Amino acid sequence: MLAFTSLLAGLVFGLGLIVSGMADPAKVLGFLDITGHWDPSLAFVMGGAIAVATAAFALARRRTSSLLGAPMRLPAKRTIDRRLLLGSALFGIGWGIAGFCPGPALVSLGMGQLKGLVFVLAMLAGMGVFEFFERRSDG
Repeated sequence: MLAFTSLLAGLVFGLGLIVSGMADPAKVLGFLDITGHWDPSLAFVMGGAIAVATAAFALARRRTSSLLGAPMRLPAKRTIDRRLLLGSALFGIGWGIAGFCPGPALVSLGMGQLKGLVFVLAMLAGMGVFEFFERRSDG
């Protein structure tokens, strides 16, 4: 049941990304171009997502398990540190350059777009580099 609901949630999320325009890098870059021909439509998408997430997290904080019985695992760390700031900056720079973040890139890949493949391969390479250095610093 967990696999089916995960698949269903992923399909709904992907469909939402397509309908909202988040899977279109040109639309995302238009939103980020505040000094040129700014397209503010994605601000409404983000506002809606923040409203839904705020309600969902408020509900999740009061529960110890999900509706399907899985343990509720919310982030415990609440501090803003150097790693968070650097990671956020790298994420934002990548989003601004490519017009993709991981979810829309996977949707684009599923739609057969070459730019989605290039982004996902670069994202996986970046994750591999991170893991390599993370393991070297731990051991």
